[in-house]
Amino acid sequence: MKLFLKLLASFVVALVLGVGSALLLLRGGLGSTTAVGPWMTSDVIGSADADPYTRARVAVGGLLALNRSETIYFTAATDSNGETLRMQCSYKIVGSDPPARWWSITAYAADHYLIPNPQDRYSFGGNTVAREDDGSFVISAGPSESGVNWIPTGEGDGTFTLTLRLYNPAEEAVRDPSRIALPRIAREACSR
Repeated sequence: MKLFLKLLASFVVALVLGVGSALLLLRGGLGSTTAVGPWMTSDVIGSADADPYTRARVAVGGLLALNRSETIYFTAATDSNGETLRMQCSYKIVGSDPPARWWSITAYAADHYLIPNPQDRYSFGGNTVAREDDGSFVISAGPSESGVNWIPTGEGDGTFTLTLRLYNPAEEAVRDPSRIALPRIAREACSR
């Protein structure tokens, strides 16, 4: 009986450690990353160099990862000052066209799904964003409507992320994404 209990205890410990380490790895980052201000991109998503853990994290997140020569994905969970993006705060995303044939910025809730809103507005892209006189853009993200380029973040108290996708990026962006200029994310105000 003692042998059975020892084996059972060993099995339970191994199971807990195995499941725990797998969850820790799956919830971790996406392999080696490059940061550009608040924007982070994986150096291996969508490539043959992705290790099994990175591929598992991509599958768990539901991301359809194209090859980097086709799309580079940047995600921001903080503003340019390093503060977490909160649904009850208003933000300005200011920039100019990144080096790609087409781009888009989309807001996602903490559960990685689009943020439900009555306007059915979730993103802006290179051909849908209203431009400033100099060709740059200002996108607002927050709970209250503010301007023509407004992405609603809902009424909740949670957090959200922004994803910037560069489709058909220029060769220099593929080679070294740390050297490209990406939009700045500035917190304007918080409702609570």
